[in-house]
Amino acid sequence: MMINSSQVSFFSLAAYLDSEVVKYLYFTVVMSLYVFIIGCNVVLIVVICVNRSLHEPMYLFLCSLFVNDLYGSTGLFPFLLIQILSDVHTVSAPLCFLQVFIVHSYGAVEFLNLAVMSYDRYLAICYPLQYNSRMSPKRIALLTAVTWLYPCCIVFFSIALILPLKLCGNQINKVYCDLYSVVKLACSDTTFINIYGLTATFSTIFIALLLILFTYVKIFLVCFSGSKQTRQKAINTCTPHLASILNFSFGGSFEVSQSRFNMSYLPNVLRIFLSLYFLTVQPLFNPLMYGLKMPKIRNICKNLILNVDR
Repeated sequence: MMINSSQVSFFSLAAYLDSEVVKYLYFTVVMSLYVFIIGCNVVLIVVICVNRSLHEPMYLFLCSLFVNDLYGSTGLFPFLLIQILSDVHTVSAPLCFLQVFIVHSYGAVEFLNLAVMSYDRYLAICYPLQYNSRMSPKRIALLTAVTWLYPCCIVFFSIALILPLKLCGNQINKVYCDLYSVVKLACSDTTFINIYGLTATFSTIFIALLLILFTYVKIFLVCFSGSKQTRQKAINTCTPHLASILNFSFGGSFEVSQSRFNMSYLPNVLRIFLSLYFLTVQPLFNPLMYGLKMPKIRNICKNLILNVDR
């Protein structure tokens, strides 16, 4: 039976492993992880917002990154916690499409934010004397707006294309809703949607990667030809950023591959873990990496802890 996706009342999530024995353990682990993610990101957002010494482009882009990590994890964890305790793993269609919007826009915002941060580091290291004029408040606002608005627009349009689709089922073989899983349920023609999805995904990734590669080639050239002090400054500011890019790229590339190709040869538990990687590990990895590696943030956090102890 064919039915418009907009008329489907719920979707069934088939990837959950029902086990009464360990579901409370899973719930406790996931809840602890979520609380820790919220705590780490909120602390760093507050630290950046209230300390005028951190009102610099690099830290403002970092603040945007932490906000996005909160946004993405909040689109997953409450939903995941409810499903873990539930005996029937279903989700209403409106909530499913809301999660699709959050998950996909989070991924695109994260990648574009990391690309903007690489551009910021490029200006700071390669053009230090012109940095303040080039990275003006207006440019910071424009880059931040593009980083958020562009992904939200392309994902919104993707969902608008899905709603008229004729579906032949409502079972999604994952633990959360994603765009392509709904598209695969279609028994009507999805050629245009597939072309649009691939174009939107790879244009976003390609633009971001091109900017990241260009900026880091320039940064490395300056470092190799510059003084020891210049190299040390570049290492201090670029190491956490590069680590964040590699970590997110690993999780994101698996998720894109799993959506587009058959990966049933992998164990189910491993597929679930890797599909959740970019939504669970990245929001925890970023605040820990930047909080520990960035001297200004680390010192302010240390002072706050010492003042609380007193």
